[in-house]
Amino acid sequence: MKWLRTAFVLALLLCLAPMISVFIAGAIADHYGCRLHEGFVNPCVVNGNDIGTTLYNMGMMGWFMLFTLPIGALIILAWVISEIVNVVRRRRASSCST
Repeated sequence: MKWLRTAFVLALLLCLAPMISVFIAGAIADHYGCRLHEGFVNPCVVNGNDIGTTLYNMGMMGWFMLFTLPIGALIILAWVISEIVNVVRRRRASSCST
């Protein structure tokens, strides 16, 4: 059962990856005093390199959440059902052995 829980956690992290990307892009932009929005790429020079396009792309990954969050909700539902089934099986096994 431990491997199944690990698989559920990894799948949920994968579904949350676009949101994590948006938060990281926002944090980097705030730290360096850059402007970040979904309209267009803004220049953001850090150590002589313009990372504005990278931050913009990371920010746009947020739109991918429209696809991944419903999948994450289904994964949570499957996880809850599997935990309920596991509890019911354990109770039946313990009641049969006594």
